[in-house]
Amino acid sequence: MATTKSRTGTRQEWLTARLELLKDEKELTRRSDELARRRQELPWVRIDKEYRFETEEGSASLADLFRGRSQLLVYHFMFGPDYTAGCPACSAIADGFNGSAVHLANHDVMLWAVSRAPLAKLQGYKRRMGWTFPWASSFDSDFNADFHVRVTKEQERAGLVEYNYQREPASPPEGAVAPPEGVVLFASMTGTDPATYVRERPGMSAFALEDGVVYHTYSAFARGVDVLWSTYQWLDRAPKGRNEKDLWWRRHDEYPTG
Repeated sequence: MATTKSRTGTRQEWLTARLELLKDEKELTRRSDELARRRQELPWVRIDKEYRFETEEGSASLADLFRGRSQLLVYHFMFGPDYTAGCPACSAIADGFNGSAVHLANHDVMLWAVSRAPLAKLQGYKRRMGWTFPWASSFDSDFNADFHVRVTKEQERAGLVEYNYQREPASPPEGAVAPPEGVVLFASMTGTDPATYVRERPGMSAFALEDGVVYHTYSAFARGVDVLWSTYQWLDRAPKGRNEKDLWWRRHDEYPTG
């Protein structure tokens, strides 16, 4: 007779528990709708600084990235100039962009990834991953630093790093404290060292274009971009949930076949 360590019950017991959970799920949905409205109510901040990006079509301004739409969503993809490949976590998130970008572009919204690596590196990695969404290089721009997804060694040492709307404490000298295993792993997977790897940060930012003026409307960082990671949305509904003991994900072409 088959056995399971999980709680079992009758169909009626399941239905009773499911209906109780449904109440909370509906409340969460209503709360999520409310938060979406509050995001839209945030004041817009005019962007007067000129940012230049390199794209497959050539040099572009921030306004050019809108491509005729009035809204722009940017995913701050961790791929620094010294990386040989993109961050594995950012790559897992970006695996869901191809389909979304098409729908968004037909609803007045452009979706771009932006990274500091030179365009040639981004293009090569994009071909490897089979992605089609637009990806711009901010290599010679202050864009990443101004939107708090690029930090310097000097900022780290002086305790001047601002990320996810809070000031990080000054970092100890390199080598004084062992970096987390996950950082070591991901640094090796991007062809760099842990200190260099973490100076790029993930996040997303939203912009609006009105009467020729670009405005910054929203940004989220760290776990604030979890909702963009479609794999986890599925796992949160799987019988065992996220079921994580370590950093299990890889780039989609690095899993064993079969």
